[in-house]
Amino acid sequence: MNNKIKLVLICGARPNFMKIAPIIFAIKKHNADKKKKTKIDHILVHTGQHYDVQMSEAFFRDLNIPEPDFNLEVGSGSHAVQTAEIMMRFEKICLQEKPDWVVVVGDVNSTMACTFVASKLWIKVAHVEAGLRSFDRQMPEEINRLVTDALADLLLTPSKDADRNLLREGVSKNKIKFVGNIMIDTLLNHVEKARQLRPHTKYNLTEKQYIFVTLHRPSNVDENKSLTIIMKHLTALSKKMPVIFPMHPRTRKNLIAFGLQDKIAKADNMIIIDPIGYHETIGLVDQSAFVLTDSGGLQEETTVLGIPCLTLRPNTERPVTITHGTNKLTTLKSLNDDMVAAPLGGKRRKRGIPPLWDGHTAERIVSILTS
Repeated sequence: MNNKIKLVLICGARPNFMKIAPIIFAIKKHNADKKKKTKIDHILVHTGQHYDVQMSEAFFRDLNIPEPDFNLEVGSGSHAVQTAEIMMRFEKICLQEKPDWVVVVGDVNSTMACTFVASKLWIKVAHVEAGLRSFDRQMPEEINRLVTDALADLLLTPSKDADRNLLREGVSKNKIKFVGNIMIDTLLNHVEKARQLRPHTKYNLTEKQYIFVTLHRPSNVDENKSLTIIMKHLTALSKKMPVIFPMHPRTRKNLIAFGLQDKIAKADNMIIIDPIGYHETIGLVDQSAFVLTDSGGLQEETTVLGIPCLTLRPNTERPVTITHGTNKLTTLKSLNDDMVAAPLGGKRRKRGIPPLWDGHTAERIVSILTS
């Protein structure tokens, strides 16, 4: 007779989708194996933290994620409002479904809010991508990481530095399981399809002769001064090499509010587009000369793809992408020199793939949860 466990899987914002998809597929593979004694019922909850079609539904389609069993449709709002709405709506699901585990991924508001609710109801929580630290509490994500890891029952880490962070914080070693990077499962499953699309040709770009840019963090795009400096550097760089910039809705809104749109429209080889799906993103990244970003996920993906990455932040919660990978931190002050050096310098940094970034992280997670 088979045993059963019930999992509630949480996804809220776009970075979560690439992390939840391989877990769903690993669960299906596990259940199809007749030798497995414990079967898994799973419920997918989309909090609706990202509600824009291009920011959410497009990624569901690209990654073959099934329709969620519940969509909380919380939408936008301040951190407090959004977190409170998620908590109130998610509590009803927990009381109704009575899961054995709530599985949260990443570090968005949905991650923390659902962890808090489950903990109050004495439902066990597993945190995928636990232990990452930027040591910068001005980042909302850092608060979410700290709270989630303090409450979670099982901490599934992507790298050994994450293990060390948790141990320094007094977390029991028994709670910590090093499983590898779940984002890389998705990357390795989809990179060939992304390459076959050849999305750079859609924009008349030449392989390895353009820069791919994503920026969305408040410190970069919510202040007139910082966004003006960034766009000035990108405009100057576009005269040397084309720049393609899938622009976050908030970044575009600020570009207009700060009166920068007309200047950008006149820039040579500056291609500003709406947010794009996963395959198009990976395809453009894979054939770029380098990437400029403030995203966490792109630091990891470029490390595996061997693409130079400049991260416009004073810190990173993913230091392994610097020590093992192709990532380098940069600032507004040094941005121009770093951007010119990256595509025109000719030399690429030696790289290595961090341990367990092998495409089998989801399988290890499911094995741990069913053991």
